[in-house]
Amino acid sequence: MDAGEGTENNNNGVEQSISSKVLEKVGNVVVSINEAKNVDQVIYALHSFAVRLFPLDSRTIAGSIDKQYRDEVIGAEVPSEHERDNWWQVFYQSTAFPTLARVLLVDVALNWLTCFPVSAKKHLYDVFILRGCVSEVVQTLVPYLQHHLNGRLETSICSNTERLLALCLLENDGVLQLVREFSHQPGNNNLERRKFDISKVSQLVTSVPDKARLGASTLLSSHIYIKRVTIQLIQGAEEWNKNYYDQATNFNRSDLDGSILFIGDAFARICRRGSTDVLLSEMVPRIVTQVQSLVQPGSDLTVSEAFKSKPGLQFWSKIMEAIKDSYAVERISEQLLHRLATQRINDVEGYWILWLLFHQIFELQSSIRSMFTERFLLWKLFPVCCLRWILQFSVLQCPPDTMFKVKSQNNCNLMDTTSRLLAVWSKREFVQSAPIEQQAYLTAAVGLCLEKLNKEDLDATKDAMHLILQGVSCRLESPSHVVRRMASSIALVFSKAIDPSNPLYLDENFKEENINWEFTSANADMAVSAISDGEEMNINQDKSYKDAKIKNVDKELMELTLVDPDEVIDPATLNNEAAYDVDNDDDDDDVSETSSESSLQPYDLSDDDTDLKKNFSQLVDVVGALRKSDDADGVERALDVAEKLIRAAPDELAFIASDLVRTLVQVRCSDSTIEGEEESAEEKRQKALVALIVNCPLGSLDPINKLLYSPNVDTSQRILILDVMTDAALELAHAKTARQKHPTRPQISTTAETQPWFMPSSIGPAGSSIWKEISGTESPLSLTYSYERDLPSKPGQVKRGKSRRWSVKSMNVVQDDRVEWSQNKFPPFAAAFMLPAMQGFDKKSHGVDFLGRDFIVLGKLIHMLGICMKCSAMHPEASALALPLLDMLSTREISHHAEAYVRKSVLFAASCILLALNPTYVASALVEGSSELARGLEWVRTWALSVADTDTDKECYTMAMACLHLHSEMALQTSRALESSDSVIQTRGISLPSKGKIRISF
Repeated sequence: MDAGEGTENNNNGVEQSISSKVLEKVGNVVVSINEAKNVDQVIYALHSFAVRLFPLDSRTIAGSIDKQYRDEVIGAEVPSEHERDNWWQVFYQSTAFPTLARVLLVDVALNWLTCFPVSAKKHLYDVFILRGCVSEVVQTLVPYLQHHLNGRLETSICSNTERLLALCLLENDGVLQLVREFSHQPGNNNLERRKFDISKVSQLVTSVPDKARLGASTLLSSHIYIKRVTIQLIQGAEEWNKNYYDQATNFNRSDLDGSILFIGDAFARICRRGSTDVLLSEMVPRIVTQVQSLVQPGSDLTVSEAFKSKPGLQFWSKIMEAIKDSYAVERISEQLLHRLATQRINDVEGYWILWLLFHQIFELQSSIRSMFTERFLLWKLFPVCCLRWILQFSVLQCPPDTMFKVKSQNNCNLMDTTSRLLAVWSKREFVQSAPIEQQAYLTAAVGLCLEKLNKEDLDATKDAMHLILQGVSCRLESPSHVVRRMASSIALVFSKAIDPSNPLYLDENFKEENINWEFTSANADMAVSAISDGEEMNINQDKSYKDAKIKNVDKELMELTLVDPDEVIDPATLNNEAAYDVDNDDDDDDVSETSSESSLQPYDLSDDDTDLKKNFSQLVDVVGALRKSDDADGVERALDVAEKLIRAAPDELAFIASDLVRTLVQVRCSDSTIEGEEESAEEKRQKALVALIVNCPLGSLDPINKLLYSPNVDTSQRILILDVMTDAALELAHAKTARQKHPTRPQISTTAETQPWFMPSSIGPAGSSIWKEISGTESPLSLTYSYERDLPSKPGQVKRGKSRRWSVKSMNVVQDDRVEWSQNKFPPFAAAFMLPAMQGFDKKSHGVDFLGRDFIVLGKLIHMLGICMKCSAMHPEASALALPLLDMLSTREISHHAEAYVRKSVLFAASCILLALNPTYVASALVEGSSELARGLEWVRTWALSVADTDTDKECYTMAMACLHLHSEMALQTSRALESSDSVIQTRGISLPSKGKIRISF
């Protein structure tokens, strides 16, 4: 005992002696540097100390200094290796190194470093950094990256520090040296202190790119620096696994080696600084290569045995265990899955990659189990292949190829997970509020879980059947095809679990044996189109059908406008019947009377049925046939001729229009047509109703609006009514009529000599015409306008390409010049279309609940009103109808409706209002002090901003941004109109009210 104590005392005495010598030597070096008159004295002073710490070759620097110091440098005393190691340890573990480092980084760098020869700079200056203790070097150097001198950032000090750190950490593999330094396990007494030092060094190493100057070396840029640091960290982990890891004793150890703690902390800080992608770009290729080498067939061991027995792979799970930041673990897991999804990874490889990284912390930490089974299944979004890997690893907890052996062990986990997923998936609020991508992901999770269950498992799961039926039913009510397809897929997989031999197909077009859980929103019903380009947003499910139908209607209208209006039309000829010649009938009767009885031949009485089935030639007969629901053939023949008879515009149409509307709406096409031809009959009925409204608007709109809110019609009939009104409005808007041309005058005149600020200068050659404004797009409103004018010809210039008329000018040309073709017949009937339809939307009665159950009808109604506004664009009727429609849209029950379908319709209608209003009218309304319109337009702006900021539906966001764009265009045009009329306003003494305003947002 006494001998041991004596030895320890002797060692302490030796250490104290060396420490005092080191500090004394450092003090002498500092004094020599401060008193130096030339650079050779500085080099000599540094050499006198460096030779006691590092194995230097003095001859490499002797040739670069003056002869006066050369002999002393070459003849300097070289200590023994043992003494040199002792001095090195004491120097870097005491305050001596920070003291000398400050002199090197500040005084020498400012005053002498630029004078150093290259060899002296490398072997006497950089050596203190490159051959030192890296952990001490990092703690000393990093603060000098932002060193201030006299209140300003000293560039020379910072650039020198950046150079030294790049050499130390990147070129000299300093990060790898740090891993080696921390590889020795400390004693229990120093464990907490060791962890603190590791965390401090890790924080400094990862913060270098953030603290480096903007013009620093590219080696210190975030991407390159983190990439090279990550490579060294992984190399250190592999080296640790090879040299220090004993599988038999350390596999289940709860404590971690210092090097693994350092690597884990560095990984966590890299993720916190937003470089998880750079970290995974180095991790993933190594992990994938290792996993694929083990899952290849031909090995004597099974895949599971190979993974659990091979020691070279276990360091990955140790690194993940060393990451104490749960956010970093989640970021690594999330981006790892997304990166693996882009590579050719099968389900077996995907499972083993997750197992390799997370199996240990999944068993030890409840937060990791919650991350996989809760956050990754309910809140995050991953490709379906990743979803399979997550379920396989966290729920089934077995490889895909061995599931049949261990299924009974994990049924409890699977049923619990299925119940939690169904509890969220079945809620109507989730269908209404969650984005379509989130709904598709959760539906895929539910479907993949149901594929693993059978009837007995479902019976044992509490409320599973009830929740599935509830979720399927609320999705079948959705207007979105994608959402309905989700319901069909779950119903199919559920039916297969109950009875595999009797699958249930809710969608006739979807009869795949293997369900594709990759739902996409490509077939979403309300596609966002460019409103500013004048294209229509179509809410209908079959857009291509609707467009083709409108084109056909336009073609028929063009043909009808070319018919002579004085021509007498026989309705029978419209039914492809030959005109009946009475004289011929009389002659035939005479012949039949004079013919002999022997000439009479027997005939088949069944031919009478054909004679009785003649096509109808009167609308009264059509109405009577449609009311006979028991006569299917009569109903079908009436539908065949109804449109043609209506478009012939007979005199009886005005008197029978009301009855005909009710009859066409209430007839059941499915009861009178052959199976499979219902769509053809529905199309004929819809065309007939459109023709009826177009040819007799006033007589048809009143009864059809009453039917819209009648309790005696169902949802499909209400949707039919709204579709018909939409098509009729579009057809009327595209109809051509002739009217006398009247000279037009500008609505706002100006007496001011100065032109508006947005017009080009009028300076130009004599004879130039005035500037004309030309829109850059097809929209009535646009932010970008160009201007053009005609310039006079230059002297001697000959215009070529003119054509001349060599005949006498026709009188038709003169007449054509006096006739103007109007392409819109809709505005006079806009009020009849819109006002009755807006009156009862908020009333709830028997069979009518637009704000609740019948939200699809409400969306269709708002869309129809938007189309009507668009068809009235730039007409006085649009200005009169805009305020009632804005009042309707701004009600909280509509603008904040739970269904995204309704909100998209409101956005569409609001955009149509912005397109339809004439900026001149808005300007005059502001001048006259009308606050209602300004208040309504301001509501459109603020509400669209709110939707763009908070709405979870992606299409609502896109449409809100388009609406804001239209609002800014309309505000700009209004401001131009106001500026153009400033002189008139000032002349008449009109003052603009302060409360009427339109905000221009850019």
